[in-house]
Amino acid sequence: MKRRDLLKGAVGTVVLGVGVAPQVFAQAKTDGTPLQFIPKTPKDPNPLENELQKYPKCPYCGMDRTEWNHSRHLVHYEDDLVDGTCSLHCAALSLSLNIDRGPKAIYAADYGSAEKIKPLVNVDKAYYVIGSKLKGTMTARSKVAFANENAAKNARREHGGKLGRFDEALAAAHEDMAKDTTMIRKRRAEKRAKQQKAG
Repeated sequence: MKRRDLLKGAVGTVVLGVGVAPQVFAQAKTDGTPLQFIPKTPKDPNPLENELQKYPKCPYCGMDRTEWNHSRHLVHYEDDLVDGTCSLHCAALSLSLNIDRGPKAIYAADYGSAEKIKPLVNVDKAYYVIGSKLKGTMTARSKVAFANENAAKNARREHGGKLGRFDEALAAAHEDMAKDTTMIRKRRAEKRAKQQKAG
């Protein structure tokens, strides 16, 4: 099965399941849910060039992608619109909300790299360690990408979890979406309450 068909089948229900009719995409003339989530940056045929300068913040959660460079993802759509996200969790949101926009390529940070800023690897070539003790970003169950299969296997041996490819990691991200969203909301509410108390 082609990834585009898989994404349409697997993640279409996430968007349409919340009561968004397909005609909303075609008929809406102004921003609004879900059109507000369509990438707003100009079309970019070379998204990997100066990627962190062009896409510094995750459009879904606002997190700094340089700070979270070890877990960042980047979705390059067929129409050359680009979503640079902090994590697989937010990349899954992008893919769900842009269901009629097929991905040309999807990239993930190579967690196994020794470089300070982890380089991106095409997810078709990546190996994910899912559910290990390695800390996840925007999720309780981590999903960490590696460019090298042996590095992924070594990480799995050391930290647990299971080895998988992108489609399995994406399915796990969708599986975890409700629990993770609840967790994120709770943490952010606690942070706001602490800031109000301090201020």
